[in-house]
Amino acid sequence: MSDFSIWEVLFLLCFAVSWPVSIAKSLRTKVVIGKSPLFMSLIILGYIFGIIHKSLYSNDIVIWLYVFNAALVSFDLFLYFLYIGRNRRELMNQNPQK
Repeated sequence: MSDFSIWEVLFLLCFAVSWPVSIAKSLRTKVVIGKSPLFMSLIILGYIFGIIHKSLYSNDIVIWLYVFNAALVSFDLFLYFLYIGRNRRELMNQNPQK
């Protein structure tokens, strides 16, 4: 186990606090219009690369922050696909001329 960087930990903790806010809003409102599944997928991919790096070169406890963050974003992406169809139907019902 190597020494970890406090800056990396703080970076990951900031995101670990931010994603639940997004998730809570999606669960409360069931509105995901405006979220980007491509963006969330790229963020997940970034966390996966971080996990791979930690596993290969710097195996320390910080890897679990990468895993936790990846799980949060994955859940947010799941909510996107769960609610997007309903959101689009509601939007079409509000603007039937389109």
